[in-house]
Amino acid sequence: MSTTLDRQAQKTVHETLQSALVDLLDLSLEAKQAHWNVSGPLFRELHLQLDEVVGVVREHADTVAERAAALGASPDGRATTLAEQRVLPDVGPGELSDQKVIDDVTDLLDKAVARMRERVADTETADPVTQDLFIGITADLEKQAWFFRSHKIGGRS
Repeated sequence: MSTTLDRQAQKTVHETLQSALVDLLDLSLEAKQAHWNVSGPLFRELHLQLDEVVGVVREHADTVAERAAALGASPDGRATTLAEQRVLPDVGPGELSDQKVIDDVTDLLDKAVARMRERVADTETADPVTQDLFIGITADLEKQAWFFRSHKIGGRS
């Protein structure tokens, strides 16, 4: 597929889109794991909030994959690829207390935001359109992190 991006820009954009896809798919799986296993007084609220995270993240994953395809890359969201390339932390197996879910998901979202901000910087010159996509994703992930952080005492820090 033809694109107006030069080769170096294509390489940068394809790599950042693929790593973003892996992070987003991984984040959706970790959020679903927490969703299924959360327990405690905040169960219902967190259960519903985790579904929102999954919905937001899966929608962004689809957009990222379609952007990659539009630019001539082949997005790879296979389980084997996720297992090989994932870098975000696990929420862990088994029953999870509501406070552990708050801590783990906040940490997971914060790490995903940090990685997305790196992609924003990496694509500034290479492809402002992809950069704009990453900016929007970053804003949505920060909003979700805020929702989880608000459950902590002094949660705005």
